[in-house]
Amino acid sequence: MVEAQKNHQGPPRHHTSLKKPLWLVLSVSVFSMLLICSRMSPRHSNNSSKAISSWLPVHVRKHTDEEVAARAVVRDILKTPPFITENSKIAFLFLTPGTLPFEKLWDEFFTVTNTPQRIALALCKLMYHGFNLKGHEGKFSIYIHPSKERPVHISSHFSDREIHSDEVTWGRISMVDAEKRLLVSALEDPDNQHFVLLSESCIPLHTFDYTYRYLLYSNVSFIESFVDPGPHGTGRHMEHMLPEIAREDFRKGAQWFTMKRQHAIIVMADGLYYSRFREYCGMIDPMGISNWSVTYVDWSERQWHPKTHTANEISLEFMKNVTVCFETHNLLKVVVMSFLLSSFLACQTEEMSTHVTSVGEHGDELHWPCTWNGITRPCYLFARKFHPDTLDTLLNLFPN
Repeated sequence: MVEAQKNHQGPPRHHTSLKKPLWLVLSVSVFSMLLICSRMSPRHSNNSSKAISSWLPVHVRKHTDEEVAARAVVRDILKTPPFITENSKIAFLFLTPGTLPFEKLWDEFFTVTNTPQRIALALCKLMYHGFNLKGHEGKFSIYIHPSKERPVHISSHFSDREIHSDEVTWGRISMVDAEKRLLVSALEDPDNQHFVLLSESCIPLHTFDYTYRYLLYSNVSFIESFVDPGPHGTGRHMEHMLPEIAREDFRKGAQWFTMKRQHAIIVMADGLYYSRFREYCGMIDPMGISNWSVTYVDWSERQWHPKTHTANEISLEFMKNVTVCFETHNLLKVVVMSFLLSSFLACQTEEMSTHVTSVGEHGDELHWPCTWNGITRPCYLFARKFHPDTLDTLLNLFPN
């Protein structure tokens, strides 16, 4: 190339005009070679790709009008601080085909107070004239969505608590619709500040007082959310969900949530993400959820549904293994702290919630630490699935 330029007899201006195309060709050639090398090299492909991509301008997707509107609504809702008063309640949302087999156990949960609190309340009744021993009345509300038949009730707490319901099919959007019916019914009561979704096979693991304080004074909603790279996790993402739901944002989790009021309002206000899942099957506040559920379930059998526990499995030792931690038995301390609404189970070791992915034949396990406002606490407040024949044994054990 240099020799050709020396022998060239044309005017000098031709020399400068060739210079720009030459360097342009060389630049493109070098850049192309770097790209090819970065793709061909197995050991350094990731680093090379990152290095080259860092030279390129970052593509920012333009959000649709629906997304902009949804984000504006969410931002406004999240700016509203939680408002906890002496009238604040927890809404228990029962998603069931019909009669609740553990209604008697739940009646005990809503009625019975632990011995230390009974003593504290009795002392207050003696010391202060007119002190009313109400127990848990006014601290909870119940909503029932029976999808197949009207339940038969044995507890006054559950009487006439059914909402308008429709047929529910497992794994279909009708299940989400039923959950939304429960949420919107509970949101009509402004005193409901936390919402718990439960099935007919769920049972409580702790006393009402403990559960009430655990949920009401938590700084997060307890919603299971984890990355499952297997066929039943990210493998279920569809191109039709784009651009609003990207593959890297796809998460998996059990439906059994407990949710703060502001997050429940966000769920009801959303139409954008709901429609994508409704038609083709993001996380709006990632720092506002726990990534683990407070409902225990046994996936050890690695089937489509979790294990159902029967009567011959239930014992005090079994229930201790589920709850893991234990309460202090210093009576004076428990009486005082219980009355001051600050007694919690104390964990000796860090508790971990287990998620089972669909990777491999038996699935991989992911472990997530269980913390309450940054402090290690028991993972679970509720448990499922329990066969109806376990009721008598569970009644004998509750609230131990």
